[in-house]
Amino acid sequence: MAVSLARKRSKLSRKLESKQSCFGFSILYNFIHKISALVFLLILIYIWSSFSTIITGNIIHVCFSTRKLNSLYCLSAGTNPHPSFEIPTSINNNNTISTSIITTTKIEGDTNNATKFPSTSYMVVSNNHKDDEAANAVKVVEEYLQIHRSWKSDKNYGNCDGKGIYVYDLPSKFNKDLVGQCNEMVPWQGFCKYISNEGFGEPISKLGKGWYKTHQYSLELIFHSRVLKHPCRIYNENDAKLFYVPFYGGLDVLRWHFKNVSNDVKDSLGLELLKWLERQVTWKRNSGKDHVFVLGKISWDFRRTNDSPWGTRLLEFDKMQNPIKLLIERQPWHVNDIGIPHPTYFHPKSDKDIIDWQLRIIRSNRKNLVSFAGAARADADDQIRSILIDQCSSNIDGKCKFLNCSSVKCYEPETIIDLFVESEFCLQPPGDSPTRKSVFDSLISGCIPVIFDPFTAYYQYPWHLPEDYDKYSVFMDKKEVREMNVNVVERLANISLRERENMRRYIVYELLPSVVYGDHNAELEKFQDAFAITMNNLLERVSRFKD
Repeated sequence: MAVSLARKRSKLSRKLESKQSCFGFSILYNFIHKISALVFLLILIYIWSSFSTIITGNIIHVCFSTRKLNSLYCLSAGTNPHPSFEIPTSINNNNTISTSIITTTKIEGDTNNATKFPSTSYMVVSNNHKDDEAANAVKVVEEYLQIHRSWKSDKNYGNCDGKGIYVYDLPSKFNKDLVGQCNEMVPWQGFCKYISNEGFGEPISKLGKGWYKTHQYSLELIFHSRVLKHPCRIYNENDAKLFYVPFYGGLDVLRWHFKNVSNDVKDSLGLELLKWLERQVTWKRNSGKDHVFVLGKISWDFRRTNDSPWGTRLLEFDKMQNPIKLLIERQPWHVNDIGIPHPTYFHPKSDKDIIDWQLRIIRSNRKNLVSFAGAARADADDQIRSILIDQCSSNIDGKCKFLNCSSVKCYEPETIIDLFVESEFCLQPPGDSPTRKSVFDSLISGCIPVIFDPFTAYYQYPWHLPEDYDKYSVFMDKKEVREMNVNVVERLANISLRERENMRRYIVYELLPSVVYGDHNAELEKFQDAFAITMNNLLERVSRFKD
């Protein structure tokens, strides 16, 4: 446009230019004004793409997008800035929720425990009642965790005892076709290498046998591959007690993260799946209560709120309330959401692989008292990462080592594992959501995790982590850290060597085998890995259903 205008002006006489100087100045002013408005509009669009305000009734939710792929959480009036802190108000004797709750969903996953409670709810809590409501919310969480623990099995279902698992042969659009779109999921990198090898990714020769560059969102592929080879798998659906639905819902969510599509498009595949299931006699038999889904992203990515652009509504659909959903991060107020460990980089094939690694890390020279692999989160008031980084970096004794994950180093598994193997304690503050894959990376490295929020681990994994969290971790209240009432490095230095050794031995010899997912052809006899524990507990649960 500027070139065209210059050419036209060059054809005019100087006399005409002089007479129309004011007119030309007006055109130039209008042109600059329009450009400024356009630039301003582009800036607004950019800001809106990472910051949005959602209004639901009289509740305002301000949502931020963050760097990671699972990265949207909301700051809602009266709540803390993490999705799993959107808590329910009291449940009264009539099984109803206070009117401050926006939405409610009936959960019927347990025939003896049907009740009403909120689904991804937001609320306004007055200052006078906030403490009471928070205490009630924690009470509900703990009650549901006890229900989950009651399903734990002390049996190994190698003989199955008539408790067969039927794996649906879904149309390929629900799983294999999604894997085929891996190169289109993340615009700036090829995602296929991270979910190759049936979800394990590429081998890591430096770390040895059984180590792979496994992505944190690969759980769906790993589980599907293992369940196909489970000794209790049967091919006659009429003889089955448990039905596995191999839907790669996490990949379905991921493929829309960076594309401008409508919410209807994001929800379309999940709705198609439910229509497919509703046509199955096996689904109708128990309304889906004996069905299980494994979803490789956090619960919040499947609980999109009204008018929000983030994720799908898969777990909000009525038909999805009865089945069990296994996730790397559960919604704490949904009894049929069950948290299972994030995939780590270690996938042992034999008992010997586990024992060799146990011996290596128990003998490791832990030259760092404390380490933290992460990056600051300047976009949330509730974050404590900057404080932890300052305390770690300013430690003059060199007791704390900080690995800045704003660089590419944290994408290199060898760097992370080497750091954790050389550290006594690993700091695990919440990030884009309360849970962290890094918690499990530290456990398999024999590094004692330091937890600042109970929703990071204690309220998430009742089948794989013990109720007594002092056995394997150190807890420090994030409020104390945020208010600068504690120096984390100094407090950890005061923990005796004997206490550290006791916790490390428990982690290495008791916990480590149970939080790793073994090789696709694993031949474990002495140990039960995360997959085996999960499947045994699911079979125990369905064994209690009335025929």
